[in-house]
Parts: sequence; structure tokens; C-alpha cells
Amino acid sequence: MSMLSDKNKNALGGLALAQTASDFSIIQDPDCAGVLCQARISSHILAWLASLDPACLPKARVILRPDRVHSALVQICGMSQMPVCAERDAFIAHAQQLSDAFIHIMKAPFMRLRLDVISHNACNRFHVDAMTARLICTCRAAGTQYGLANAAGDPETVHTVPTGAAIVLRGKRWPPKAKVDLVHRSPPIQGTGQTRLVLVLDPIADLDEEV
Repeated sequence: MSMLSDKNKNALGGLALAQTASDFSIIQDPDCAGVLCQARISSHILAWLASLDPACLPKARVILRPDRVHSALVQICGMSQMPVCAERDAFIAHAQQLSDAFIHIMKAPFMRLRLDVISHNACNRFHVDAMTARLICTCRAAGTQYGLANAAGDPETVHTVPTGAAIVLRGKRWPPKAKVDLVHRSPPIQGTGQTRLVLVLDPIADLDEEV
């Protein structure tokens, strides 16, 4: 039985709205294929990230325990030569908040943390991820695109996650393994001059499967 209230429902079937990251638990609802968080990184931080030289944007792909996320983010941002300032601290704090909320609902002992810096067309086919669920937050430039798949697999209407907002999407391995019609992709940005900064979080239940 669905527990989604009217205020949580979005016009797009299967997508729920969360006021804050702490409401990501809506993804557990049987009728929910994804949750879009309406709370975003502040416009001040987004403007600061947009002003940075792309060479200073943090890049990483690590698997770690949830209690190591903050220290890992500090190290990653330091290695990228992202300026040490209050804005960097706020960016790290926001990523930590998303991580805490996501791992709380996924109950996984490990997490894959990715920070991707993208200036090309990456993964621009609409798809459903081959995992239980994934959190995506575009912190700079165009956000993730999503929609309801038609018979051919592509959405007739494409929506875009606002920059600075996080979305949690069920994957093919979500139990039970039901068909998911809410598909997504990275936006095509080749030739636009944009450089995206994307935070991606994946739950990892078994390290042996990741080897």
C-alpha cells in the first residue's frame, strides 16, 4: 500500500518530492521510483563553484565506510587544490549531509563516492542503473535529465534536475526487482563550454562483488 501523501507526489509518475535530504526515506514507498530533494546547495555556493577554474574541481572514485566520508572529502578537495575557504567547507558539509541521509536509508556498510568533472557527453543514453539505488547531485552546470520511458526506452518529455539539487533513483536491483520506468542520463553538453561537477553515491553491500 502506498504511503505517499499528496504533497510528496510529483506530476511525473513514480517521482516523489522531498523537502530535505532527511526525507529520502520516501524511496521505500512501493509506488516510488525516485525522490527529488527540493532543498538545494545555496546559490552563493553554486556561484562560487561556477567561478572556479575547472582544473581545481575535485575528482575521485573511492569505496569507503560511511564514517570516512568527511575526511575523504577534505583530502580529495585538498588534492584538487580547491581553494581553502568557507565556501569549500560548506560544499563538503553539504556532500556529507547527503551521504548521511542516503546511507541511513540504504543501510549499506560501504559506499562508493564519486566526484566527476565532465565537459563532454558522458553516459548520454537514457537508462536505469544496475544497482539498488543511486544518489546524484550536480553541483555545477546542467543537472541530470530524467523522464518516463516509452516503449522504445526513451522519455517523450525530458526533465532536468535543478543544479544543486539531489535525486535518488531506484535501480534494477531494487528489491523486488520490478520494472522501473523512470530513466535518466547525463545531459549532452559537448561544445557548450560547460564543465559539470557531479557527486554520485552508491551503496555497496559486498566488497567482494566490487573487485
